[in-house]
Amino acid sequence: MMMIQEEARKSGGNGLLISPYGGTLVDLLTQGQEREELLRRASELRSIQLSSRSLCDLELLATGALSPLDRFMGKADYEHCVGEMRLADGTLFPIPVTLPVASAAAAPAGKEVLLRSSKNEQIAILRVEEVFEADPAREALLVFGTTDSRHPLVAEMAGWGRFYVSGTLKVLNLPKHHDFPVMRRTPAEVRSLLEQLGHANVVAFQTRNPIHRVHEELTKRAAEQVGGSLLIHPSVGMTKPGDVDHYTRVRTYKLLVDKYYDTARTVLSLLPLAMRMAGPREAVWHAIIRRNHGANHFIVGRDHAGPGRDSKGKPFYGPYDAQEVLAGHSEELGVKMVPYRELVYLPDEDRYEEERLISDGKRTLTISGTQVRDEYLAVGRPLPDWFTRPEVAEILASAFPPMQQQGFCVWFTGLPSAGKSTIADILAVLLMERGRQATILDGDVVRTHLSKGLGFSKEDRDTNILRIGFVASEIARHNGAVICAAVSPYRSTRDQVRSMVGLDRFIQVFVDTPIGVCEQRDVKGFYARARTGELKGFTGVDDPYEAPVAPELTLTTTDCSPEENAHKIVRYLVERGFLPGDGGASACSGNGN
Repeated sequence: MMMIQEEARKSGGNGLLISPYGGTLVDLLTQGQEREELLRRASELRSIQLSSRSLCDLELLATGALSPLDRFMGKADYEHCVGEMRLADGTLFPIPVTLPVASAAAAPAGKEVLLRSSKNEQIAILRVEEVFEADPAREALLVFGTTDSRHPLVAEMAGWGRFYVSGTLKVLNLPKHHDFPVMRRTPAEVRSLLEQLGHANVVAFQTRNPIHRVHEELTKRAAEQVGGSLLIHPSVGMTKPGDVDHYTRVRTYKLLVDKYYDTARTVLSLLPLAMRMAGPREAVWHAIIRRNHGANHFIVGRDHAGPGRDSKGKPFYGPYDAQEVLAGHSEELGVKMVPYRELVYLPDEDRYEEERLISDGKRTLTISGTQVRDEYLAVGRPLPDWFTRPEVAEILASAFPPMQQQGFCVWFTGLPSAGKSTIADILAVLLMERGRQATILDGDVVRTHLSKGLGFSKEDRDTNILRIGFVASEIARHNGAVICAAVSPYRSTRDQVRSMVGLDRFIQVFVDTPIGVCEQRDVKGFYARARTGELKGFTGVDDPYEAPVAPELTLTTTDCSPEENAHKIVRYLVERGFLPGDGGASACSGNGN
């Protein structure tokens, strides 16, 4: 691998901190005449547009955050990483870092290709050395421990290209970030700041959530425990769908560090990390990244990098799996795992203490993340001072309007002619009756306009659904109500949309109508034409419909009228807090899940 520049020069020269993983920091940025020459011929090269994830990965590769990697993984490193959590040379490395492409022809071996951002900015030149076929099912099972498409990365992988490409990288420009530029630091820059603080021990804190009083206490104790510095290192790339946006989070981090932390031993820096939500493996990966930034201790909390629950309602990972796996590799990594102990507030003593150390009979207070969202922010109730700093509470309150003003997406799925559009139209009227304007994205209408020209292959169907999902996610993100009615036959694609919209904003409604009834209702005669072979690839006839495993609501239409079913959805939205409660729904035998 291309290792350049000795760690001593990269970190300030005195060697106080732990060395980077593998001994030196990789640096892929081109400079001076070499860069000018590459820029001159870059526009002549065929190009690959990077996804948001690949762009984050490339930025970390370029600056050495993923040392010893100096490229997107080739086949040998990929296969060893997936199967053994190691690179081909035996180096412990648990997460595959790959560059997907749609076809082998997109990146011919031996040729140079230009890597561009989504805004067509010139980022890097890659000389293609390998193009190999991906194995997404094996990768998902071994890396994430599941092939359940409720896992956001499993769902996302279904839309990746079938091939991975690797080769030497010459980075022309780092991605442009116009937000918080002063806090966006490379590993070398973070190391320099930590060196200046003068402590050999550094404990890093990974976060993708706001820091409340318990986290503040925990991090301060950790720095005291190791007798060193604290690196608050939040992820500001791709995190878990539905997480608090990084703009809001960083405002709270900066306020806390400036006002409540010891700046003589604390560094706040942003990490453009695209998280995988891979639980135990991700904890090890995060430790490697923090070692490259100069930390030799790493705080790991309960269910670290966990994506929530699977389609059967079971957590993907055990609460302490990540702690156990990292502790088992701590010596090899050179990074000690600092467990996140559950702290509670003792109101009679005005202090925080580990829950396990509190004797029986003492009064304690605690608030869960669900309670913060549902019992405080969602209803405009102020968070108590013992739980979060008043300034943080104010920022969060301004960023999160009451639940009845927040956006949501009702996603109807079911066989053609199941009754989705009819119920959706009635639902839209009922929402407007309650003061919520709703946008309807009907599958047939979208195909006429947004998806004009698409056919009915699986790829084209997925493209159509993901387009609807993207529009729906933007509407919901800006606190609008959106109703989508589309066959959306494939489970993994629907789960991709769920991730795009956000887990807490997405309500999947399965209109469960028997295919015989659908055929009777089909006034356009599509089923009949499919039965005779005139129409090919028709859902329910010669193309499968994958019913949802755990939809929020299941509606039946043979024993419930469209009006009754629409009222049933209204009742559910009231229960979730998206609508004010002003009456129940008409009764029928349809089931909610």
